[in-house]
Amino acid sequence: MSDLPFRDLAVDAHGKLVLTDLDGATHAGVTPVRAHPISAPDEGVSLIGVHGHELAWVPRLSALPDAFRRVLEAELAAREFHPVLQRLISVNTFATPSTWRIQTDRGEVDFVLKSEEDIRRLEEGRLLITSTHGVQLQVPDRWALDKASKRLLERFL
Repeated sequence: MSDLPFRDLAVDAHGKLVLTDLDGATHAGVTPVRAHPISAPDEGVSLIGVHGHELAWVPRLSALPDAFRRVLEAELAAREFHPVLQRLISVNTFATPSTWRIQTDRGEVDFVLKSEEDIRRLEEGRLLITSTHGVQLQVPDRWALDKASKRLLERFL
């Protein structure tokens, strides 16, 4: 494919992402970074070298050949940690800081919400909630949550 922004992309024996650029130079320890990880995760992935410089730009992840796309998706998944909130089980107080017990796509967890400002409203009913430890929880559609979860969540919005 001639419009690829690189010649090759693979993971070496040490688990490092290795990019061979269009000039044939090999770069180990490459880090993929999404331009818009929440609003447009498929659009714009920068491949950054160990010195912090962009080595290649991938306009659309889904346009890559399957082998390269799978390598990048695996690297991005390991780097990004955004569990999806599926159900709000309980809240210890309606004042902040408060401890929330939630069910996510990765299991049940407790986290502390420092303030209401840590709940970001995104378009189309989506939310991004940041815990005191910096973990960002996604709510893809707050209107699709169960009735009890919506009622608890509304106290903070």
